[in-house]
Amino acid sequence: MSKFPAVFVSHGAPDLSLYPSPGRAFLSGLGDKLGKPQAILMISAHWGTSQPMVSKVDQPDTIHDFWGFDPRLNSLKYHASGAPDLAQRVNQLLNQAGIKSGVSASRGLDHGAWNPLMLMYPNADIPVTQLSIQPRLTPEHHFQIGKALSHLRESGILIIASGSVTHNLREFGKYPIDEPPLDWVIEFSDWLSKTISQGDLDALLRYRQLAPHARKNHPTEEHLLPLFVALGAGNETDTSELHSSYTYGVVSMAAYAFN
Repeated sequence: MSKFPAVFVSHGAPDLSLYPSPGRAFLSGLGDKLGKPQAILMISAHWGTSQPMVSKVDQPDTIHDFWGFDPRLNSLKYHASGAPDLAQRVNQLLNQAGIKSGVSASRGLDHGAWNPLMLMYPNADIPVTQLSIQPRLTPEHHFQIGKALSHLRESGILIIASGSVTHNLREFGKYPIDEPPLDWVIEFSDWLSKTISQGDLDALLRYRQLAPHARKNHPTEEHLLPLFVALGAGNETDTSELHSSYTYGVVSMAAYAFN
């Protein structure tokens, strides 16, 4: 059985699937590159809870958790089945590691989950469950979540962490989709890429203090926290940058694999 890397993808704006872009083209080919797993554990920036929660739904709804975008997006559906057995296993592994967690009987897939999955696995024929993040807790906390779940990769499970390398909503919308990236966006993205390639875990966990323009790129942390789950679930010293591009001048679409 294949051992999958833990993957972090930037899911971009909700309209990612509607308009051509390098990020969309990359995600459209990523599923074929990775191969077909038995099931997918998705960690999205758009489900925040006080403690980890995992969805135990048999047929998750497609959640349209945004507004102000092309109305065509509201008709998009991702019809993958849920993965309740995987959800139960995730819950057990977290609790065994001393990380108190629970299950949700109602949570569907938000756009941080279905947006990339619709491009990566358009046939929606792989069971999916979603794990929440804790926006008020630290990168270290999320790294330990990944550590607790790392053995899932040995049983045909693909762990996908979905967020954004840069995410400043105050700046989003000021520029067209093909606007070249701003300097402060590039400098942060380049620092992150270099630090990941060096396997410098301590610096990554302290990115808020060390990275250039960290707080401007992430006024709040929720869109980078999934990265640390992938980092913990994979090997922080065996990494690869899968993709790098930008949209709307301020949104990095970078993606990484932790092998």
